[in-house]
Amino acid sequence: PSVTSSEEQTEGQRSILQCSTPYVCPRGDIVLRWEGYDPQVSEVSSHVQLDTSGVSQQVTLTSFFTWKDHSKKLLCKVSDGSKRTSTEVELRVRHAPKDTQVSLSPSSGNIGVGDTVTLSCEVGSSHPPVSGYHWYKDGVAVGTEQVLALRGVRREDHGRYHCEAQNALGAGVSPPVTLHVFSAEISASPAAEVREGTATTLSCDVPGREGHPGELIYTWYKNSAWLKEGPAHTLLFPAVAAGDAGYYSCQVTNSQGSDTAQAISLSVTYPPRIPTLTLFQETQGGRLVIVRCTVDSHPPATLAIDRDSTVLATSGAQVALGQRLSVTASRNSLRLEIRDAGPQDSGKYGCTASNVHGNASATKVLVTRAAGLLIQPSAEVTEGTAVTLTCVGTGDAAEEPLYIWYKNGRRLQESSFPTLEFPSVRGDDAGAFQCQVQTRNSSDTSEAVPLRVFYPPRQPVLSSFLQSQGGRLGIIQCSVESDPESNLTLRRGDDAIACSQGCPQATSPRVHVTRSYNSLKVEIQDVVVEDEGIYVCQAGNSQGSTSATVDFKA
Repeated sequence: PSVTSSEEQTEGQRSILQCSTPYVCPRGDIVLRWEGYDPQVSEVSSHVQLDTSGVSQQVTLTSFFTWKDHSKKLLCKVSDGSKRTSTEVELRVRHAPKDTQVSLSPSSGNIGVGDTVTLSCEVGSSHPPVSGYHWYKDGVAVGTEQVLALRGVRREDHGRYHCEAQNALGAGVSPPVTLHVFSAEISASPAAEVREGTATTLSCDVPGREGHPGELIYTWYKNSAWLKEGPAHTLLFPAVAAGDAGYYSCQVTNSQGSDTAQAISLSVTYPPRIPTLTLFQETQGGRLVIVRCTVDSHPPATLAIDRDSTVLATSGAQVALGQRLSVTASRNSLRLEIRDAGPQDSGKYGCTASNVHGNASATKVLVTRAAGLLIQPSAEVTEGTAVTLTCVGTGDAAEEPLYIWYKNGRRLQESSFPTLEFPSVRGDDAGAFQCQVQTRNSSDTSEAVPLRVFYPPRQPVLSSFLQSQGGRLGIIQCSVESDPESNLTLRRGDDAIACSQGCPQATSPRVHVTRSYNSLKVEIQDVVVEDEGIYVCQAGNSQGSTSATVDFKA
């Protein structure tokens, strides 16, 4: 049989295929028929021509083919009993792309920031072939190639992707595929900087958290220290406190692995606490007063120091400073120095701290002394140095004041001269000195200022004693006067029996050593003849050394 049809069929349109033979057998069993078609969408009709214009037998197949019929083979068969022959027709059904799918690679495991991902637009069937592709992410066009390559994946690449494949007959649209980017990130609500007492929430999220396959576990850290772990992706502060400030991070874990979010800084602002106000008056001379104010607050506070409500210094806009005043300001700290301080600088000092959230203050009373004591060249000198003590007063310049000197609380002398001189100071001149300035209308006494004199050890006092009652006990004691403290060593011959600093313990269990300031006591139990002899006590410090001997007899 011969087949007549168009070269290609179009999906959805009626197609006609004719199968015919150039002969007819009216009385025979010859059968002409179509095989392989879908009878539900097809019609078959027969026609026989037998006249002077020609002879033929024809079977016509009228059908509506689909894309699934593309490349399908139909047979036109003619049979006569057991004899048969046929002609094959391969359908070429024109159709838009069908069975369009998105293939994601890698298809398993977590996809993290920085990874490479490819999405392929795969088509099950298309005739004519696909002529173009279009990619969409969350409905927005993102590409026109068959393969969409994402190199260096970002969190923003998370979303639903689908593709369209096109040919001359139309387009095939794939079902959407979700690209899960497993990347943890922390956010703060209402903000990363909040005022103390504000309800605050830190959220640890991966893109598409609610639709993420599998269970997610969140581990929270503060300043790198573990806080909590569980399925909750939020960290709640019903009323955030200053102590909650810090760096927070979280680790998100699923069955494929984990990712740790970059730490976020939670900053808590609060008004100034009560300031710490310190008043210091220099002991030697009493002529320098330091007023220091520090405070705890966030953001930093503006500090102001006042005396009797008159502002002297501020960490903000500078006030006019007197010649005797100097100011040093740093974060939440303000320092005021008053030189040549006198009675006029006495009063109630206050410190006020303020920021955008509030203010706080503290006060202290300072009583400055009119008299001060100055030791030159230093309050610590070596024996033999020329030392001058000067009484600095603010008495009435119109009359000559009287200066009264005290040592260790005992009256020493009085004079119209403001100085007490030691041309060559000795160790026994050391002590706590005060001076009193007297005028007809006023009197004031300085702070006690210690004078320390360094001198070498004096001759040691070395004594021995033998106690016979209750067993023979020998006692040798060495004491000395010196400043600084001396190191005492007791020797017999070449042997060091004991010392006050830096020597090993007594080698004999019969020897017991007691050490105190500039004193060394040695007790010898069960004294024997061998313990007799000349004992030497050596004393030494940074200023010099000396020694003394004693003849110990049993």
